Amino acid sequence: MLFTISGKHVTITEAMRTYAEEKTSKLPRYYDGVNQVEVIVDSSHGASKVSVEIIARGEHGNVFVATEVGNDAYQCIDGAVHKLEGQLRKKKTKERDDKHKRVGESGDFAEPTYPQ
Repeated sequence: MLFTISGKHVTITEAMRTYAEEKTSKLPRYYDGVNQVEVIVDSSHGASKVSVEIIARGEHGNVFVATEVGNDAYQCIDGAVHKLEGQLRKKKTKERDDKHKRVGESGDFAEPTYPQ
């Protein structure tokens, strides 16, 4: 998985880079298609506010974006990763449900047919 981190109006420390990479490395657990993660840390919202945006790119042009604003960059990374996990979990669930198509409008699932 390709990982990039950049900072706007803030210097990215090695500890912050390691922390963000460790947290985002777990995203493919929720959706296998994630192959690129970009973390943008922005401190232009004021002296005490930090904004973290995480962009996860997946197969077939799927793009997932989560943003978190707060006082601490590490807490913002945690919050944004948590939001992304929810998005990825929802996408995976939808893909699994699409494999089991419904028949008719009554909402009944198709019954399997067995040879007799």
